[in-house]
Amino acid sequence: AALKVVTDLDQVSDDRPIVGLEPSAILTLRDEFTRFGIEPEKVERIKRRTFLVEEFLAMEMEAGSISPDQFTDEACTVHVHGHCHQKALSDPNKTVYVLGVPRNYKVHYIPSGCCGMAGSFGYEKEHYEVSMAIGNLVLFPHIKAQDSGVLFAANGTSCRHQILDGTAIKAAHPVTILRNALRSS
Repeated sequence: AALKVVTDLDQVSDDRPIVGLEPSAILTLRDEFTRFGIEPEKVERIKRRTFLVEEFLAMEMEAGSISPDQFTDEACTVHVHGHCHQKALSDPNKTVYVLGVPRNYKVHYIPSGCCGMAGSFGYEKEHYEVSMAIGNLVLFPHIKAQDSGVLFAANGTSCRHQILDGTAIKAAHPVTILRNALRSS
């Protein structure tokens, strides 16, 4: 499967970025595909242009292609939970940065470890209690302690599920929060 992905992506023009929403999926291209014995040149060409959506948006914002003028001036507080893959292989501060581009958005990084889901681990019946205990170390208490108007961002699908299950509060993908912050045309 990895060879097919690399072969297909290598067909895409070198000037086209490969952008993904799910950290565990997109960061696999940058980290693990180098270990599969696939032609190193192909993998390197793909790695150079593979980005989490937050990394890509940060580059576009820094280049001036996306500006605060495109977003609402309404005040909003957002707390960000970083995905484990993002913490290990990327930079959760990119998420904090892009969510802070709307002028009156105050963005805070939640100093938590894993949400407890760890991919499918938390979905498995025999691991449910451990998964909830991990979430209850920092993440869940932090979320529950915030005012009702605070938004929560988590770019991992399993992280968002775990937050909902552990707090009854819905977290959104950072791109959803940014989309909702766009000015109407």
